[in-house]
Amino acid sequence: MGLGEALAHGLARAGWSLVIDARGEAALAGVAAAVRAHLTPGAHLVAIPGDVTDPAHRADLVGAAAAAGGLDLLVNNASTLGPSPLVPLTRLAVDALRETLDANLVAPLALIQAAAAMLDGAERPRVINVTSDASVEAYPGWGGYGASKAALDRLGAVLAVEQPRWRVWSVDPGDLRTRMHQDAFPGEDISDRPEPATAVPALVALIESDRPSGRMRLSDLVPAESLP
Repeated sequence: MGLGEALAHGLARAGWSLVIDARGEAALAGVAAAVRAHLTPGAHLVAIPGDVTDPAHRADLVGAAAAAGGLDLLVNNASTLGPSPLVPLTRLAVDALRETLDANLVAPLALIQAAAAMLDGAERPRVINVTSDASVEAYPGWGGYGASKAALDRLGAVLAVEQPRWRVWSVDPGDLRTRMHQDAFPGEDISDRPEPATAVPALVALIESDRPSGRMRLSDLVPAESLP
């Protein structure tokens, strides 16, 4: 289970209606069926397969939110690691970097722009950009991904200044046991990393709070002793 799937379950339990997406149609259908089991009465879920780098798919997502009555929260969680195994910057293909920036930076901004009118109309508009410690720490092999997340952090910081009524949070959930993290370390055992579901209670609490905009780690949101 990835962080997006885990958060969808958490938001469904908290009473939210959802528009979710993923690149794999069959996998998304399975996730949607599982999440629907947790929806509260009156809430609904729309699942749309596709790639966020595709303008038509982004239009479908925003259109589904509009048809549902509006948008209170946009979560930019979809991203790509880049080449796996990770390579140093001297061997990172420029085209691969462009693809990483397109998925991790350009697509989130495009979704924010497409959803801006609905967010402006929301009583408590919120944007979460899922970031990484690779945006602030220099890890060998993580240059392309880290650069994309650092740029996303800056984008969020400027957006928060430009849209003071919105809450714009860049959230670093820490190392989690996800497919992306496994792809970063092919063949290695990452079972010591916590499951994505462990991040969800703090994320839902943040979403439902009025905490000021900013960049934060999961450990900023919960007491250290309660982290896995």
